[in-house]
Amino acid sequence: MAAYTEPPLTIADLDATPDDGNRYELIEGDIFVSSSPTIFHQSILTRILVAFALYLIEHPIGEIIPGLGIVFDDFNGVIPDLLFLTHERKKHIVENGRLKAAPEIVIEILSPGTANERRDRHQKRKLYSVRGVHEYWIVDPETRSIELLRKRKEGGLEVVANLQCGDELTSPLLPDFRLRVEPLFAE
Repeated sequence: MAAYTEPPLTIADLDATPDDGNRYELIEGDIFVSSSPTIFHQSILTRILVAFALYLIEHPIGEIIPGLGIVFDDFNGVIPDLLFLTHERKKHIVENGRLKAAPEIVIEILSPGTANERRDRHQKRKLYSVRGVHEYWIVDPETRSIELLRKRKEGGLEVVANLQCGDELTSPLLPDFRLRVEPLFAE
């Protein structure tokens, strides 16, 4: 749920939010609040994290990191479920231990509720598009699917696949990476 404010909130305001178990994010000066994720959400996150970790043992090109905030500017700070960045990209976007620019891949696992879905599918997609994310994976536990968006040559993110159970996710950013969709949603 977003709270619209006048004047827009800043990262300093975001830093003052309570440590109450909620996730606070700022997009264009509007604050978004998400409650703690479900077990199913976190199980999916864990499976993706493990798949990446196993891949990175054989292909040590970068890191997969859960729940790390990205502060783009004074009015935009978000906390994706997972992000991947190469070692080379990390050298250029980390300042004082924090990300100040887009990683290569951002992964969001949708939480229940239309406000959460709208934030991830629309506000965050727009933010990630203009900030240079190369791939955006929107994982939908309800439909058991992954919407895969990639950066276009002229900028912005476009949908390149809607992967269902039975499909396999691959990426030009991750040579030889293969992620079967169906096992992610095992209960």
